[in-house]
Amino acid sequence: MARIQIEIPDHSIFETELTVRVADINYGGHVGNDTMLSLMQEARTQLYRSLGYENEMSFEGTVGQVIADAAVVYKREAFLGDTLTITIGVGEFNKYGFDVYYRIVKKSDGNEVARGKTGIVCFDYVLRKVARVPEKLRAQLKGN
Repeated sequence: MARIQIEIPDHSIFETELTVRVADINYGGHVGNDTMLSLMQEARTQLYRSLGYENEMSFEGTVGQVIADAAVVYKREAFLGDTLTITIGVGEFNKYGFDVYYRIVKKSDGNEVARGKTGIVCFDYVLRKVARVPEKLRAQLKGN
């Protein structure tokens, strides 16, 4: 069976730490696969807030984002109380969106827990259609 490969960009633009909560643990006693997407969303939201945006729905006027696709590659387990360092990079810009890449590691030992990617498409929530990436956001994400 072919495995998904996620290549993380060399340059990261944001890093945060999140602690695994009891609600993040599944019946297997570790962080559930659905929770990994939630942790990625939390880190992405913190990135946007660090850039001055209130949330993922308010980049410019009525333009925010929707997720076009998501992928996660799991490397090892994470458990209750683990502190996870999530590093974010961006790439693959086009006029309507970009990709966000996540490297998730255990702070205690530096071991990689997962890698992720979300395809972001900008979306006008009033017109209910795809929108261009706001220039200010594009410049911020590219470090300009």
